[in-house]
Amino acid sequence: MTNKYDAIIIGAGMSGLAAGIRLAMYDKKVVILEKHSIAGGLNSYYARRIKASKEIINFDVGLHALTNFANKGERRRPFTKLLKQLRIPYDDFKLKEQTFSLIKFKSAALKFSNDFELMRSEIATVFPQQVDQFDKLVNYLVEYNETDLKATYISTRSVLETYLSDDLLKEMIIAPLLIYGSAWEEDMDFSQFVIMFKSIYLEGFSRPVGGVRTIIELLIDKYQSVGGELRFKAPVSQIKADTHVKGVYLADGEFLESQKIFSSAGLPETFSLLNEAESLKSDIGKMSFTESIIVTQNKQAIQNYKATIVFYNESDKYLYRKPDTLIDTSSAVFCLPDNYELENKDGNGTARITYMANYDLWKKLSKAEYLAQKENVYHQANKLTQKILGQKVDCIFKDVFSPTTIERYTGHFSGTVYGATKKTRDGQTSIPGLYIIGTDQGFLGIVGSMLSGISMSNLYGLMES
Repeated sequence: MTNKYDAIIIGAGMSGLAAGIRLAMYDKKVVILEKHSIAGGLNSYYARRIKASKEIINFDVGLHALTNFANKGERRRPFTKLLKQLRIPYDDFKLKEQTFSLIKFKSAALKFSNDFELMRSEIATVFPQQVDQFDKLVNYLVEYNETDLKATYISTRSVLETYLSDDLLKEMIIAPLLIYGSAWEEDMDFSQFVIMFKSIYLEGFSRPVGGVRTIIELLIDKYQSVGGELRFKAPVSQIKADTHVKGVYLADGEFLESQKIFSSAGLPETFSLLNEAESLKSDIGKMSFTESIIVTQNKQAIQNYKATIVFYNESDKYLYRKPDTLIDTSSAVFCLPDNYELENKDGNGTARITYMANYDLWKKLSKAEYLAQKENVYHQANKLTQKILGQKVDCIFKDVFSPTTIERYTGHFSGTVYGATKKTRDGQTSIPGLYIIGTDQGFLGIVGSMLSGISMSNLYGLMES
């Protein structure tokens, strides 16, 4: 006996959960298959007990910030559209805004916040001869249709060249958008640049009280309330298809039948389930990272430094590429989640430090070498923390994630974070009935991933029906 569904969704990440909600909301029989015991994919959470205090602390994985901030009642914003599609009240997300963030290069620094005027005034002060051209660029971006599913690749750097003449300004503008979303080295697709520019600079950062767990629990509760089925520890071993998808086999041999499959596993990873991954190997992105989490005894040192996120770069040229060494310490994303406008000023403080990393070199390490190199990453991160904060910090707990950690917990080939370099904007594959959602469909960030799941399920799961 087989179980037959209107739709099968592979992966209980943000896009998978959002797609499941939309389909189940309209009485579709839907199952989400998640190979792990917890939802979230690249954006999940875990808990650790701190020996010094015996306190259990929850940590986010992936989420530095929820982009696309919108105030309650604000219309025509991606986050507002998301809430309407999922029928989740704004207040349930418990959002707290960033103080401000900082792009810090060798020769200059620029602040930005959820008020775009701060960034514009910073550019007018630091790059006064560029501000008129910057305004023209912004006007062009505002009018640009970045969600056009038929758009072709355009180099972002080539577009910036036509508007801005100062090389440093161009590097400073593109750096945060590259490291928060580009699968390409050194450049990014212009449509994705526009998505990121609007979501980070024009709309801004926030964070739910309780971190990413708050979002995941909201999505799971909503999904199950509308009748969706969610299976944990249910890895897909094969997608069955000939001229059309037929269903999936689970690792335990069970077959689930469906004429529609929405996969958030990634484009090459999805085709590997069809035994056709070989032709997509060249499309696997090269960008992977390490992340260090440092817990301090209290929040004082952190909250004396007001920025929420620092995009740090030691030089005036931003090198966004797979490094030749295990990690590249010349640049980093330095996140202080306690510096969102959270009410609780007491307790432990947290810093998160992200470096670009070389998956291939990490993969070759022996177990002893691996542990030693994780310790080295922590020391580099701790040194940067002290440099940015201007004082030593009392670290009572640390943890480090490597590219192989990412591979193990997400299944992404080569530990890549932003997926394949080839995106399937319209979500379709060469197999009728098999659709791609999430990062490899082309929408970025947590809100983007959810909107990807929503738009693809609307297009192929509801409108076609």
